[in-house]
Amino acid sequence: MEPLTRLIAIDRTSPVPLYFQFAQQLQHLIETGVLTPGARLENEIALADRFGLSRPTMRQAMQHLVDKGLLSRKRGVGTRVVTDRVRRQVELTSLYEDLQRENRRPRTEVLSLRTRPAEGRIASALRLEPGADTLVLRRLRYADDEPMALLENHLPAGLLNPGEEELSAHGLYALFRRAGIALRSAEQTIGARRATAAEARLLAEARGGTLLTMERTVLGDGGRPVEFGSHLYRASRYSFEMTLTGS
Repeated sequence: MEPLTRLIAIDRTSPVPLYFQFAQQLQHLIETGVLTPGARLENEIALADRFGLSRPTMRQAMQHLVDKGLLSRKRGVGTRVVTDRVRRQVELTSLYEDLQRENRRPRTEVLSLRTRPAEGRIASALRLEPGADTLVLRRLRYADDEPMALLENHLPAGLLNPGEEELSAHGLYALFRRAGIALRSAEQTIGARRATAAEARLLAEARGGTLLTMERTVLGDGGRPVEFGSHLYRASRYSFEMTLTGS
């Protein structure tokens, strides 16, 4: 690959901020495959010197691309182009199945598996009386040995009783189907928020980094809720896709 100084040109007469000029051109190199996933970049000080930019300007440019999920920065490793994101169609499938379909080698770490009384919005989503028992699963999902999502699922007690070994080896929806439980439809909300310190540690993100959120209530036969999920995804490694059609 040619040196970046031959691929990126800074126009000091342009009204476009210098940091954005650099970031936009570097983004183009990443998106067109000139810079491949895993490619390592020089540190900000060296890049600033090469392009005649101030260090704060270069830092702003790099942070812009980190925030967009195109670069990652880790102490001792440096700045690298991120691996391809997981792009997930918004449909009634499990993350485990989607990762398998993309050959991303899913792996699951079961963080907790316990019975807990349903309260508030959990009871409402599952249409249970407050205080009714639910089975709560909390899992960390990996793709290619990289943490991808923090999953919390609530099931009406007695509906499904998986063990940790089963949850580590299979997706939850596969276990539903194996038990003869139909998944007919779902109500879903997608959003975003900042990571807490504990969430950032589990997901290998910076504290306060952006996480995608998804809440989903899955309905079975007769419209009966069978699962409520509250999931967190790394925005730097994950995106939702949907197809919209006109009438």
